[in-house]
Amino acid sequence: MRILFSSTPAHGHLLPQLPLARAFRNRGDQVAVMTADLFAPVLAPEGIELLPAGPGADVLFAESARRTGVDAAADPTPEAVAEFFAGTRIDLTADDALAAARTFAPDLIVAEAMDFVGPLVAAALEVPLATLAFGPAIPAEFTDGVNRMAADRYAKRGLTPIPARWYLDPCPDLLQPPGWDAPQTRLPLRPEPHQGPGPAAVPPAVPERGQGPRVLVTFGTHFSDPAALIPILTELRDAGVDLVVTLGLTARAEDFGAAGDGVTFTGFAPLAELLHDVDLVVTHGGAGTTLGALARGLPLVVVPQGADQFLQAAVVDASGAGIAVQPGPDVPQAVAKAVGTLRTDAAYAAYADAARAVAQQIQAMPTPAEVAEQLANALN
Repeated sequence: MRILFSSTPAHGHLLPQLPLARAFRNRGDQVAVMTADLFAPVLAPEGIELLPAGPGADVLFAESARRTGVDAAADPTPEAVAEFFAGTRIDLTADDALAAARTFAPDLIVAEAMDFVGPLVAAALEVPLATLAFGPAIPAEFTDGVNRMAADRYAKRGLTPIPARWYLDPCPDLLQPPGWDAPQTRLPLRPEPHQGPGPAAVPPAVPERGQGPRVLVTFGTHFSDPAALIPILTELRDAGVDLVVTLGLTARAEDFGAAGDGVTFTGFAPLAELLHDVDLVVTHGGAGTTLGALARGLPLVVVPQGADQFLQAAVVDASGAGIAVQPGPDVPQAVAKAVGTLRTDAAYAAYADAARAVAQQIQAMPTPAEVAEQLANALN
């Protein structure tokens, strides 16, 4: 079969799709991913074809901000989110996507939950569609507006949105928001910490552990701004925390100046490697990072920076698997206090138990290989 994945051009949207894409590839299916061409270095080592379609996120954010006057990443209002994902992205991507998809001729399109280009292509080509969520269910205050704008863009092309036959859900029940009802089309899908292609790589080299817990600080691929991290690292380092900090794709160790003294920095690496030999994680709360860390049963301190990270922060805090630190002038001190709480034996045990409960739910979910087989059987 020919399986086409469609993704918003951002690592946080693309990387969670790779386990299922690999599972189809390993079955012998022809697999392609439709997104911006800047992700060729991610997909080429996987042996997965890239169908270039549309510009990267930087262009989309700039155009969306020009139209609305709002930065959808830093200030994710419902209106800004709708314009970015359904307005600007469809306008700048749909023509490329339709041309590429017609050539590929997919039997199934898998679109991540905030991708509205894949569903447009599915409607145009009359191909079955699966929606792949990447975290807890997104609130209706956001999805209603995005769906309305997407439907308008489809209508201008003479298309009507088609319902997805499957809702592939990597989020365990313990992390779903209050009042959430599972759709009838839900098919659980076990999330995995992102790992590179092929055999597991050697974890980054770090100094010998101290007596206290080791803390991984990761603000993902695009939110590792030294201006935001330096005050946090300074507070944690001064409190004697054993820190490993990943730099994402944009920062360098020298950008942190004196705040980096005594801190172990590592460049961008798959999350599965970064989670090796750590006891808890301080994170921005990206869905992939959140689910990946909890799949290992690691408690979290979540410091949301934008996008959907506030949703992850809320559900982690509510589950007891971590502590959410909301924006404010005292964020560095609040993060240090939260980490200090988690470093105490009794508190750590309680949060670790909750994190392990989430991990147990994740382990009980069908694997990507099992889900790929189920979808393939349903299409045959």
